Amino acid sequence: MHTPARRHVCIVFLAALLALRGADAAAQMLPSEPLTFGTGWLTLGADVSATASCASVEGNTSRCTTDTGFFNYTDYQHSALRMLIAGLTTEVKAGERVSVLAEIRSENGGVPNPYALYVRVRPWPTRGFDIQAGRVPPTFGAFARRYYPYDNLLIGYPLAYQYLTSIRPDALPANADELLRMRGRGWLSNFSVGNPNADNGLPLVHAFRWDTGIQVHAGNPRTEATVAVTTGTLANPLVGDDNGGRQIAGRVVFRPIAGLITGASAARGPFVTTDALRVGGVEGNASDYTQTAWGADAEYSRGYYLVRFEAIVSDWRLPLLNTPAIDMPLRAVSTSIEGRYKIRPGLYMAARSDHLTFSQVTGALRHDGWDAPVTRLELGGGYSLQRNVMLKAAYQHNTRQTARAAAADAAALQLVYWF
Repeated sequence: MHTPARRHVCIVFLAALLALRGADAAAQMLPSEPLTFGTGWLTLGADVSATASCASVEGNTSRCTTDTGFFNYTDYQHSALRMLIAGLTTEVKAGERVSVLAEIRSENGGVPNPYALYVRVRPWPTRGFDIQAGRVPPTFGAFARRYYPYDNLLIGYPLAYQYLTSIRPDALPANADELLRMRGRGWLSNFSVGNPNADNGLPLVHAFRWDTGIQVHAGNPRTEATVAVTTGTLANPLVGDDNGGRQIAGRVVFRPIAGLITGASAARGPFVTTDALRVGGVEGNASDYTQTAWGADAEYSRGYYLVRFEAIVSDWRLPLLNTPAIDMPLRAVSTSIEGRYKIRPGLYMAARSDHLTFSQVTGALRHDGWDAPVTRLELGGGYSLQRNVMLKAAYQHNTRQTARAAAADAAALQLVYWF
């Protein structure tokens, strides 16, 4: 194992050992509830997670290395299985109707960045209705609402929310052959139109950034609905606009019986940058080149069991520049099912199965999916050292239908603390 990788693994294992030996002492020193000041006008919370992993990648002779297949890569150039995340959340209340909420996060010791910053207005404090403006929480999907490590049953992320496809908003493939050459290269793809530099592609839905706009939410114990208008798209949330367009997203949730939750989501917005269209000599505007997505999810819990299912379909439309033309839309379909079983209080085991497929395009010499299909299986579990300190372990197996790093296995350990 390389020295930096060995050091990272040792740090997390040492932290876990100390936590196991000193959970009772820590409970007396560390806060276990959000900190409230005054009469509740200011509330502070925090979460810290340390994740270490050891990967074995097909074609790499090292027994324990980083994920050189980039199956868990994010567009912050970090592995989701090898990360230190620290976040601070605040809520400032200006009376019963108005609050300002913010979260600052740092990854792997980097400069802290604003993850969330929005104003929440509740015109009727006793009713389930609110308006939020700023960098707002996700509207689309079920897993997007479980973005904190302690909400995740396992350590890895579902493919739809993390795996990088070759599609980019700032660079366009000139034809189908150029797109096919980038199959399975989402961590570092490059195309001839637009930004010439190699860079990461986009996931179906971004789990590590929130979008900027206005969101309206209404609900009661049985049903709820959320609608948002934002600057970016599901795959590419933004703070500043890059194409003059807006995304519209919506989600409805139903709770028909105890233990059952079902949801449906939809979103549509332009994702290609104005600069990429200009360089490509494309006429028209960005609203013609969109990401459109649909989602369906369900969750059922009873006794010691919890089962979740989510399916997402995402269509991208790109300008047709040269022959052989790309078959539109470029479609990606993701399915994910996960489950948890509580062995005893504070201890559980979990599993998740993911599959990501892509529509076919026809080049001059081949007919194939525009990106390489991926399958992921993750097994693991968690143990609560105390109510707000959890240790998780997982094993993950990835396969990809491409010659480049076609398979990878990883063992991961994660320690999570929050209040």
